[in-house]
Amino acid sequence: MEFWVSQESLTSLQWFFRAVIGFFILLFVVKLMGQRSISQLRLLDFVVVMLLGNILAHPLSDSELGLKGSFITVVAVALLYVTLLLAILKNPKIRHYFNPSPMPLIKNGEIIFQNLNKARITIDLLLVELRKEKVDDAKKVALALWEPGGTISVFVYPQFEQATRQDLHITPKPFNFPRPIIKEGTVDIHELNILGKDIQWLRHSLYTQFKVSPEEILLATLDENDSVKVFIKPTVK
Repeated sequence: MEFWVSQESLTSLQWFFRAVIGFFILLFVVKLMGQRSISQLRLLDFVVVMLLGNILAHPLSDSELGLKGSFITVVAVALLYVTLLLAILKNPKIRHYFNPSPMPLIKNGEIIFQNLNKARITIDLLLVELRKEKVDDAKKVALALWEPGGTISVFVYPQFEQATRQDLHITPKPFNFPRPIIKEGTVDIHELNILGKDIQWLRHSLYTQFKVSPEEILLATLDENDSVKVFIKPTVK
């Protein structure tokens, strides 16, 4: 455990062990904090991520710094993060500070310039976000909101929305999600069992329809209608 404490120098193996321990400490702490900390980088999440990265970066690169202090600090930050999340859930004032209400950038087809300045975004960036939503004209937008996470939600007027099957009175077909049953030549028995099939059925179906074996397939999917789609591995020349 010499790599755990501060030293003037570390061997290559000790550096390796220190990196492995640091990696698993960070992995454990992020798991403890929950998926939200990496899926939505809002104000609190961003601060915590920056802190954790900075805390672990120094002992992983400086042999004179031990891991014990960093480990205690990381745990303290994680506990503080979880405590603040609970406070956000229970206290509306704290919740509003960390997760403020969305700010309108466009309302009734008119751009609200003062809110663009508050959000610190330019007209160019606003137009880019509109194009991502396939909106070519701000006049078509009934409401565009600057969300706390830094994204823009766009709602166009109903007359500019794409027609759906319901609008056209077309009866939609049932949705069948295709499951991957073969990946890079390896059969996923678990997925097959979910769909009520076995390896014998799969081999017979592949040979009958495509004249191939599972080992020759890059990806194969199967849906609830027993429809098989395959992507054959490219032949090596």
